Amino acid sequence: MAHRIVVVGVSGNGKTTLGRRLAEKLGVPFTELDALMHQPGWVQAKTEKFRRDVEAVMDRSEGWVLDGMYQGQLGDLVLGRADTLVWLDQPLPLVLRRLVKRTVKDIVTRRDLFNGNRQTWRYAFFMRDSLFSFAIRSHFKRRREWPAGIGAPPSLEVVRLRSPREVERWLECQAPD
Repeated sequence: MAHRIVVVGVSGNGKTTLGRRLAEKLGVPFTELDALMHQPGWVQAKTEKFRRDVEAVMDRSEGWVLDGMYQGQLGDLVLGRADTLVWLDQPLPLVLRRLVKRTVKDIVTRRDLFNGNRQTWRYAFFMRDSLFSFAIRSHFKRRREWPAGIGAPPSLEVVRLRSPREVERWLECQAPD
């Protein structure tokens, strides 16, 4: 059976890291949906184009690992095709510590996040809807509303991982087809 896995969680949980490691272990493609959504200059892709791009990624291979699900723009497209949802729900202090470390490194090194977009002090820390305020609000909102409020189909396996140890144990148990 092919693996079709979506990894979700607030920024700093390790979605991209886990997604890449998992895809490599399973021998399937990995896609970070942020790279499809955020066009050069931080312009968001139009919903129709974004949807077509995500469908193309999922159609390209029998198995895949996606980082993110963009339910607001894509509805049930991703969850309807996935067989497993991995929800990284680790403690907020850990998430924020990781996010600060990654963000400062990204700003100092001017790392290209995707499509020429780079992190800025303003976007990360000082805007009303900054990366950090969004992460904190989303963390508590998701804990209140998920998994019941996610609208997952009954056939979808939902895996909630709450610590780095749980992430590593779960990853060890995953096997290629």
